Amino acid sequence: MASGNLVHGGAVISCPHGGRVLSTAAAGAGAGVRIDGAPVATTADLFTVSGCPHSVGGRPQPCTSVRWTPAAGEDAVRADGVPVLLDTTAAMCFGAGPVPQGPPVVTSVQQGQGVSSR
Repeated sequence: MASGNLVHGGAVISCPHGGRVLSTAAAGAGAGVRIDGAPVATTADLFTVSGCPHSVGGRPQPCTSVRWTPAAGEDAVRADGVPVLLDTTAAMCFGAGPVPQGPPVVTSVQQGQGVSSR
């Protein structure tokens, strides 16, 4: 069984170089499940990176996106039928190209008493 904390709007996620990871929640997917008022992140959401300072040989090679690989099958935790993201879910940041640049860093997954669903 999958274990870890749910990733949601209160999570601070960065690329391995310090760029900020922002999610764009997909309409409907997981939107009915919230923690402290923020929707739970799912595999349907898009994650982009801004402000990554990574460079190779003096040439900028910033991270631009994050791809998550959640548990498959019966082990997947789901919201509205879509796998949710946990702070333990495998993920990789990518630059343009797409070139893998390392895993994201998930911190501050604060989960209070405000868990709700529609």
